[in-house]
Amino acid sequence: MSRKVPESIRKEALSHDFQATIRIGKSGITETLLSEIDSQLTSKGIVKIKLNRGLFEKTDIPGVWDYLSQETNSILVLARGNVGVLWR
Repeated sequence: MSRKVPESIRKEALSHDFQATIRIGKSGITETLLSEIDSQLTSKGIVKIKLNRGLFEKTDIPGVWDYLSQETNSILVLARGNVGVLWR
């Protein structure tokens, strides 16, 4: 799935007012978490996710974003450290 991300979505993802609505904590990535991301993407189209620090190795984080975008059929708009934005 390789659609071009609209500039308005990119701007929203970079906005400091755009708060993370999903936090991935010690339970990690569960089916419940995936369905919550999916439902937020369905209703809002864009979702900001924050990974708790220390949950994943720094080198594994890009793989986490890839996995989440594949599982939710979405596009990773932005990934900075432990924060990522998915869009559908």
